[in-house]
Amino acid sequence: MFLIVGGDAAATLLTGAGFPQVFVAWTRFALAAILLAPFCALQWTELGQLLDWRLFLRAGLIVGGIVCILTALKTEPLANVFGGFFVGPVVSYFLSAVALGEQITRLRTILLLVSFAGVLLVVRPGFGMTTGMGFAVLAGCFYGAYLVATRWLAPAFRPRFLLLSQLIIGAIILAPFAFLPIPALTPQALGLITLSALGSAGGNFLLVMVNRTTPAAVIAPLIYSQLLAAMVIGWAVFGQWPDQLSLAGLVVIMIAGVSSVWFAGRGR
Repeated sequence: MFLIVGGDAAATLLTGAGFPQVFVAWTRFALAAILLAPFCALQWTELGQLLDWRLFLRAGLIVGGIVCILTALKTEPLANVFGGFFVGPVVSYFLSAVALGEQITRLRTILLLVSFAGVLLVVRPGFGMTTGMGFAVLAGCFYGAYLVATRWLAPAFRPRFLLLSQLIIGAIILAPFAFLPIPALTPQALGLITLSALGSAGGNFLLVMVNRTTPAAVIAPLIYSQLLAAMVIGWAVFGQWPDQLSLAGLVVIMIAGVSSVWFAGRGR
């Protein structure tokens, strides 16, 4: 989760330098696919599986989430965007119960709803909610569905193949945007593109690995650890700090999320 936030911070610097967010998203998928392909040990028998509609669905969900969060980061502080993004665990928690039949409990349901109240404090729907925060919430919905799709497919595919498939398919989906006009590719820009790609790919590879043995409803709350990273990186890199109401919402989200993880580990 910390790797993913670092990748998004690098992408934010790129969009701030004039690179379109869809181009940045494409570089994230394409470069990560090229760099990680030698380590994923793609087998000839797996080439045909790349056409599996389920893999396209999963890749489409993560593509939508990344494009939306990069759009949100163009106008909103990093920590606030991740606050809105944390509608994702609520989506994943209930969707995993409906789609995968995974168990939900009353206590963890209450805690996730409390964390959703924290999201509302950050997003403030109807009370000055911006377009950027709307994209942050949409990114969270995409990501919550992506978590469930990953859990759904994890038993059927190798973890490294799942990672490589989402990178290849994502790069194909976003390929038309690879030809947009962009600023000059300086060494600094190329370095940020590399950090953006490797941060996202590394974080998602670890997520695929843990999904092989752990229910989505348990994994989903772990993304709350991104809040701390977003606050620290937002302050250190961009000089951003949430206002009092947003900070209160972020604290509520973090406490409820950590509590949910604690109780999930004890079967409650």
